[in-house]
This record gives sequence, C-alpha cells and structure tokens, in this order.
Amino acid sequence: MIKLWENNIPCNTETLTTEPFMTPYMVEDAKACVIICPGGGYSFLCLDKEGEWIAEMFNQNGISAYVLNYRIAPAYHNPAMLEDVLRAVRVARREAKTYGYDEDKIAIMGFSAGGHLASMSLTHFDYGKETGDETDKISSRPDMGILCYPVITMDDYTHSGSRRNLLSDQWENQAERDKFSPEKNVKEDTPPCFIFHTAADTGVPPKNALAMANALIEKKIPTELHIFPYPNHGMGMGHTPEAKHASQWVGLMLNFMREYLIKS
Repeated sequence: MIKLWENNIPCNTETLTTEPFMTPYMVEDAKACVIICPGGGYSFLCLDKEGEWIAEMFNQNGISAYVLNYRIAPAYHNPAMLEDVLRAVRVARREAKTYGYDEDKIAIMGFSAGGHLASMSLTHFDYGKETGDETDKISSRPDMGILCYPVITMDDYTHSGSRRNLLSDQWENQAERDKFSPEKNVKEDTPPCFIFHTAADTGVPPKNALAMANALIEKKIPTELHIFPYPNHGMGMGHTPEAKHASQWVGLMLNFMREYLIKS
C-alpha cells in the first residue's frame, strides 16, 4: 500500500475517515504503468472486477499497475476525489524509478464513476505546482487515458447518483457542473484516449462516451471509441456469456496502448 499523502491530506482532513492510497501490482521490466480507478458511483469502490482483476490482466501483459482507493461519499465530495487522482499520477511518476517503469508511460484508467474520475485527470491536470511538498511539484498529466463505460457529463444524461455524490449540494450549480464535465474541458494537450461503452447500458447512457470522444476529436486528440451492443452496465473484462462479444475491448485497448503509450 502506498499512501498518497503521508500527512497534510487536503480537503475535509478534520473529519478524515479514509486515507486515500494505491495498491501496487508490479512486474519486472514493465512496458508501462496504469493507474486503475474502480467504479461505484462515488459511494463505494468495486475493487475486484474493476480493480484487482484488471491489474492482474495488465501484469500478464508485462504492464505494472496501481489500484487507486480514492475518497468517496458520504464523507467526501468534490474536490477530494479530483485531488486524489491527480496526486496518484504524481506519486506514480515519483515511484517510477523505484518500481522500474518509464515515468513518461503512465496511463489512467477508470470504470463507470471511476471513468469520470480518470477523465477528470485527463482534462484538469497540471505540470507541477509551486506550492506543496516535493511530490506536488511533479506533473499530474497522465500519458494516456482508458475510459470504460464512463460517466462523463454532469448534465442531463449523467448518472444522477454519481453527480450527487460528487457535487453534493452543488449538483444544481451549472458552473460546478461545467467544471466537472470533462467533455467541456478537453484541451489541446489532453492525452490520447481509448473509450468503450455498450449500447445496452441503462445505468450510464452511452451518450457519455460519445460526448467525450467528440470533444477529443474536435481537439484532434488521438481517440479510439468502441460501442458494443451489449451487455448492460458494469461488465468489467466481460467474463459472462452475454459479454463475450464486448470482451474484445481488452485486446483492442492493449493494441491502443502499444501504439500511443508503449510505442512498440
């Protein structure tokens, strides 16, 4: 376990109930590293099929990984989650030499609400702060994004539970909704991104993935999008019969990584 902060954790520290941390899954001579943000509507973390199992898949492909335990509701709301994911990228970059992966080959990955958090890191990063500790001076820009049936917008076609848990009593504030809607904040230096969703998803409408892909394409960011017919929300890697077709997302994603992150 690697704590994101040893002390001075920002946001709600007076009522700290959970310290954010990452669990490392490392391999020797790693081709790259991925930070995984499990889903759970910002109210719990799906740490098995959207965390540990994904990390093990990456390890089998010569890629190191971290599973991020970020702060969630009801104890925490924005900006705690965003602070956690940006700090996670800084920590992963800081630890690159220790664990033997390239500090410029760090991807961020997220499922469902974790996909929203990952997409926030793609649009709200910085290249290092002047204030804070030494880790805060490191860039929080991921080198690639992987968004899996992600919540994206905080507007009408969002996942309402994720929005309420993230924004709390500010969920009706349009300025806050705009700030935390990554499709409205894509920039020219947003990293390349792989996205997949399913048309049958009734939990998080696939329009979320389409909106993010459109925003990336408009800025000419390398983007790959797949919309599979089924199953419903939360398939993970696709170990069920109804997800057999959509499970090919794993191989497609690894190919994208080879092209835009590993570059081999």
